[in-house]
Amino acid sequence: MKLKLTETSALAVLFLLPLSVSAHTGLSVVHDFEQGFGHPFSGADHLLVMFAIGLWATSQHGRSIWVLPLVFLSVMAAGALLAFSGMPLMVPEIWIALSVLACGVIVWRNWQTKLVWAAALTGLFALSHGYVHAAEISADADKIGYAAGFLIATAVLHGLGLLTCLLSPGLLKFARTGLGLMYTVVGVTLLVAGV
Repeated sequence: MKLKLTETSALAVLFLLPLSVSAHTGLSVVHDFEQGFGHPFSGADHLLVMFAIGLWATSQHGRSIWVLPLVFLSVMAAGALLAFSGMPLMVPEIWIALSVLACGVIVWRNWQTKLVWAAALTGLFALSHGYVHAAEISADADKIGYAAGFLIATAVLHGLGLLTCLLSPGLLKFARTGLGLMYTVVGVTLLVAGV
């Protein structure tokens, strides 16, 4: 299969994503909008899942293209509210790892399902990501600014997934196996670290 230069470049970028999987301590001690915006880009676990939701939403077709990202953003905000209120969530890091593994299978197999099931699974992924994003920030943080930052960054990552699927379907078809492998490596690493 012959790939165009732009497709090859985009594929190279996907494989050079940061493989840090302990991105839940923040980038600095100040937790504000800037910190919240940077957080999803600081580790492969968040970045890969949010990107995969955009890919999946596009490949599902129809209303999924806006429903899945909207569900993710809404439930992620709810997860952050749980963390801000001090409510415990059982082993959120394990749920993060499982979401990475599940997204790997979804991307690799181009899994198609009914919108209601796709939305439910998307919400499950989002709850743990929102919770973990918010759980470790300081008590005196700008919680609204921080949450707004990571919600906007999440929307950007969903958008990148959507655009990749819309603009380079050939690249995506070629890259599915490699992406699935990358998700598996990150997910297993997270599971091992979390156990």
